[in-house]
Order: sequence, then C-alpha cells, then structure tokens
Amino acid sequence: MRSFVVLCATLSAMVMGAAVLCAADTSPFKTPLGLKPVPVPADNPMTREKVELGKQLYFDPRLSCDDTVSCASCHDPKKGWSNSAPFATGVRSQVGGRSAPTIINAAYSDLQFWDGRAHQLEGQALGPIQNPIEMDHKLEECVVKLNKLKGYRDQFQKVFGTDVTSENIAKAIAAFERTVLSGNAPYDKFKAGDQNALSAAAQRGMKLFFGKGHCSACHTGPNFSDASFHNIGVGMKAAKPDMGRYEVTKVEGDKGAFKTPTLREVARHAPYMHDGSLKTLEDVVDHYDKGGIANPQLDEEIFPLKLTAQEKADLVTFMKEGLSSSDYPDIAPPKLP
Repeated sequence: MRSFVVLCATLSAMVMGAAVLCAADTSPFKTPLGLKPVPVPADNPMTREKVELGKQLYFDPRLSCDDTVSCASCHDPKKGWSNSAPFATGVRSQVGGRSAPTIINAAYSDLQFWDGRAHQLEGQALGPIQNPIEMDHKLEECVVKLNKLKGYRDQFQKVFGTDVTSENIAKAIAAFERTVLSGNAPYDKFKAGDQNALSAAAQRGMKLFFGKGHCSACHTGPNFSDASFHNIGVGMKAAKPDMGRYEVTKVEGDKGAFKTPTLREVARHAPYMHDGSLKTLEDVVDHYDKGGIANPQLDEEIFPLKLTAQEKADLVTFMKEGLSSSDYPDIAPPKLP
C-alpha cells in the first residue's frame, strides 16, 4: 500500500512538472558526466546574464529584513551547500526545526523542501525570504529595497525587461541554482569505463549499495534520489514527531515521510536527516542496518540488513570516495551591486 501511495505522489509530481518543463536542457551550461540534462521551465530559459543576477541575489544578505541572512547563510558552498548544523538559523539567531538540505542537484527535483510543499526551484526561492524565522522579509518591502539599487535595477531591466519584481527574483535565483551541479565523480568515471576510478573498497561498497545494502531502493538514478518521500523512523519517537509530508498531503501513509536527499557530495554536508540527528555517514549506515525506527508508517523498504563491520565500512567508503567529485561546485560569492 505504501508503494502505491508513493507511486501516486511521484506520478502526480511528474504530471505537474511536465506542464512547465522543456523536453530537453536548453541551458548554455555543460552537464557533468553521469547526470541527465537539467530540466528547465519553458518560461524561465537559462542565460548567463540571468544566472549571474541569480548568483548575486543568492549571496546577498539584503534579501533578509535586517541585511544579515542570505540564501548562502544556510546553503553555503563551503559546507556542502548546507550549513554543517542540525538546523537552519535565520535572522535574530532564530533556529528552525529542520536541517538545511543541500542545493546540489536540486534542479532535478520537482518538489522542493523536505516535505515537498513547493514546486520547482522558482516555487521554493521566495519561501525563505518570507519565512519569519528565516529571512523575515515581506516581498513587497524586499522588492522596494532592491529597486533602490541601480545595479540590480539595471540588471533586471537587461534580463527581464522590468524593474525588480518578486517573480523575477525567484526566476533568477532558480536559474543560478540550476548551475549548482555535481557529477563527474569517481563512480561516474568507473561506470564510463575507467576501472581505476574506484578503490577496491569503494567497488565492494558500490556492490553493496546496489545489492545487500538496499540503498538504491530509494537512492536511485543519476542523482541518487527517487525524489519521493519515505518514513525511515527518524524522529518518530519524539513526544510530538515532525509529520513531514503528511502536513502537505494529509495522507495517512505520509506521516513522518521526508524527501529522499541526493547522495552526491554527501560527505560534505553532514549532519544527516531532516533533523540533523545523525552526525556521520557511519551513523546513517547503522540506522539503516538496524531497520530504522519502528512506527506505524515505517516504509516497507526499511528492514534490518545484517551487515558486517567490513560491509558497513565499504558502504561508507563508496559514498565518500565514489560520490565526491573533483569538480565540486565551490562557487565564490560575487561582487554585489
């Protein structure tokens, strides 16, 4: 039954996404080895000027109410495009209730946030700006602030033919985020024929990942994510568990279900899970090995794995070595208007 619910949710997302996505990558940016062409909305084609504008907005703390928090504050290139902390911290040092998911390869997911409440990167981009514990800025006030800056006003005119608008802020940030990609990792090179790309331990770990370890049941495809939602038991023993996807769908089977994160560059963005409760990849493997945490909505793909100590170590080696790219997108903050 759980598989049927997940399938329906996935198909629904695909149908909604199909209405706005181009059939192929229309970006002027190269797709790394191992990844598919980046889906690009038909009404937000990629241009270098738009991406550069989006990069400035992404790194600009003036999008927050008190000029202290930018998108990069919680999704920092130096920290795996996350923040190396269990939870995200916003203006006035307010701490949220979920971790900051990595931006890496977010372009491949239609549903955004841990609970999938936003569609596309455009639908996600304005959420943190308005969230009272993140950037706490009313959109109309943010637009007025940016329109006072000639550098932004000129760029918006050049890229969109208008002054600054909230819709085009979202489009520009989303365009930039579609360039934050990780591929061309040792795993991709190995699959492309370079038999020396992975160590013996990483190759053993890869076989476990796609076999006994059962990881690929959810961490599947080029992005190592099915982009769907699963209850693996994390946080379900709390007095008031975070219900995750259920808060969006109100489907009983979605209680405690959260989006499957990409495993690309996973060694760079610890801690793990929606609540940052697992500090290391070793902790993550132990969690799955014991069969998650029992609860009524535990996903049917979660069960004890009975891995040996060597098998656990090999799995971690594959994720650390095999999915970490020498082309990691370590993008430096740009000069701001």
